[in-house]
Amino acid sequence: MQNATEIVSFVLVPYGTIEHLHRYAYFTVILSVYISIVFANTLLIVVICVERTLHEPMYVFLCSLFVNEIYGSTALMPQLMTQMFSETHEVSFVLCLLQMFCLYTAASVEYCNLAAMAYDRYVSICKPLHYSVIMNSRRVCGVVSLVWSYSFIRFSLTMSLTLPVAYCGNSVNQVFCDLKHVNSLACSDKYSRNIHNIAAGFLSILVPLVFIVFSYIRILTVCLKMSKQAQRKAISTCTPHIVSLLNLSIGCFFDIVLSRFSTDRVPAALRICLPLYLCFVQPLLNPVMYGVKTSKIRNVCKNVLLRSGQVQVKCQDRN
Repeated sequence: MQNATEIVSFVLVPYGTIEHLHRYAYFTVILSVYISIVFANTLLIVVICVERTLHEPMYVFLCSLFVNEIYGSTALMPQLMTQMFSETHEVSFVLCLLQMFCLYTAASVEYCNLAAMAYDRYVSICKPLHYSVIMNSRRVCGVVSLVWSYSFIRFSLTMSLTLPVAYCGNSVNQVFCDLKHVNSLACSDKYSRNIHNIAAGFLSILVPLVFIVFSYIRILTVCLKMSKQAQRKAISTCTPHIVSLLNLSIGCFFDIVLSRFSTDRVPAALRICLPLYLCFVQPLLNPVMYGVKTSKIRNVCKNVLLRSGQVQVKCQDRN
């Protein structure tokens, strides 16, 4: 057994393999994506908050989803850009723990939020006459609070139970702090920690999945009895949610495969990019999908842009 050492920082090994000239390109791409994510999600948050016609349950859940996209992206991307030009590629122990906590809670909030939205679609399509009673403002606020508090409490407990007390190294073979890679540095009892992580991950997937599967089974059952026009409307309403859910599932699949199986034969560039798929694509996909596909949001955004254009023209005419 290796001797345990007091860890004050971790070294993110993959950055050392990136050529110096390539770092400028990676930095530019990451910065562009991060600015796009913050702009797109902030725009839709402001539109939903300002426009009273959007003060409905579905848009409250969307607002929570967009806030989470900014939260998760901010936990990752500034650190990626900083490490590109770092000489040591070190991250302090405390910051590493904070990043892991933020990333895992963001993933949990995303999944739970999509589960809440699936239930909202179920009530809207299957029980339209009782929608306003079931999905009242008090219940919606309670669900949003539950989504965030459940994720924060659960991962606080998970990290407190699974993080090793003693480490036998500080080299993390990942571009960001990841619970699986940090746990692999433990001096002992790795097996029980891995089992606990798998069980916790399974629980975090199973609980929201029950709501999602139940909601879409009920929606499908009701849609089969509807007219063609009503079916098209229901499908159009659910399409952004289904696309977002499928993309999240693909990203989680990549993460599970890379963390649980040997990736020695996978090219180094692919090993770096695949874990970042979910963090880069999902926060951009959601505002684009809901901004384009949701007619109310699309129309409000058009009106906002037209008003801003008219204001600019008036200002120019006065000058």
